[in-house]
Parts: sequence; C-alpha cells; structure tokens
Amino acid sequence: MNITRDVLADRLKLYLNGQLSLESLVSWAEDAMMEGEFEDRDLPLIRDIVAKLGVSDVAAFGLTWEDARSMLEALGYRPKLSFELLER
Repeated sequence: MNITRDVLADRLKLYLNGQLSLESLVSWAEDAMMEGEFEDRDLPLIRDIVAKLGVSDVAAFGLTWEDARSMLEALGYRPKLSFELLER
C-alpha cells in the first residue's frame, strides 16, 4: 500500500464525515505503519501523522478536531464544516 498525502487526507476526511469509525482508522494506520510504503518526498510528515493516528484509540492520546484539522493543514488541505438539520 503506497501512502501519499492524498491517501492520508482521504482517510481523515472519511473519518471526519462519519464514513469511517475511529477503530477502522486506527486499524488502517497500524497496518500502514507495518506494511505501508510511504511516499519518499513527504516521508517524515506522513510517517508522523500515521503514527499519531495509530494510537488515537488510546485514551491518553485520542483524536480531537484540532488534531485532525492540524493534520489536514500539514498535508495541504483546509477542512471546512457544513451542518445539516436532522429530521425531527
């Protein structure tokens, strides 16, 4: 699995949009650390973010909105929020 900025940003977007559970994100990150090939150009950045995601299910670390926003910005993305009214 080749891990690039875009692949990593897509995983974060899926998680933030509720399409990927924290458990699945952490599992993906753990697999990526063991078996993934990181893009050489951005190796330190990608490796550090994947490592942080891999421990996000541990209470002492967690994954806050600020963490995810900071990661996406480091990858070259600006996250935007949108809200939808729930049916009552």
